[in-house]
Parts: sequence; C-alpha cells; structure tokens
Amino acid sequence: MDSIDYMENSEPKMLNFRGKEYPCCASLTMGIIGGKWKTVILYHLIEKKLRYNELRKEMPTVTERTLSLQLKALEEDGLIKRKVYTSKPPLKVEYSLTDFGTTLIPLIQSIADWGDSVVEKYSK
Repeated sequence: MDSIDYMENSEPKMLNFRGKEYPCCASLTMGIIGGKWKTVILYHLIEKKLRYNELRKEMPTVTERTLSLQLKALEEDGLIKRKVYTSKPPLKVEYSLTDFGTTLIPLIQSIADWGDSVVEKYSK
C-alpha cells in the first residue's frame, strides 16, 4: 500500500490539548486563540502587563462580560497569568503572558502585520 492509499483509508488523528480533542493542528490553534477578542487581548499583552481597566481602554468596544470570559479562557489554557495584589487596598489585578503565551508572539505579530498591510494596500 503506498502512502496516498494509507492516508485516504486511515482514520483522522485527533489532537488532544487540555482535555479537548481537535481534528487538526489548525483547529487546535483556532480553538485556543480563535474568536473576536482572544488574539486582540494577547496582542496588547505582548509588551507589558496590563490591568483589567487598561485592557478595556485598549479595546473600547468589548463588553465587560466578554472581556472577563475571554481572560478566564486564556488563563485556563495557560496563555496568560492573572496576578492579584492584596497587600493593600484597593485590590489590584494584572494580566501578563505566560512562557507558553509568549510562544504565540510571532503568530500574533504576523496577524497584526497582515492587518497593517491590508489597510495600506486594499483600503480606499
């Protein structure tokens, strides 16, 4: 049996990540960073830690509920960390990329660069 026959007749290999199954590597990537806001949040955390309200200012059209849910999902997937400072009031919470999250910087930067090129070349 040659490799083409084998590929056509084999079951698709499912990828597992943190208890979820994905049919391919692109599906896994989009499952983790897909959606309207996750990549935007990660983009804003590339260069510095940000507090919740600082993120809201960077993304004025996101609702508070959506931002909270997306931050929680990114934290659960291990891409960002949430640090709570409780030593003195008021409570302070900062978000930053984890080491795992920093592995996405080249991808996120490519997405941002593509967006810039679209504006330059295809906007009227």
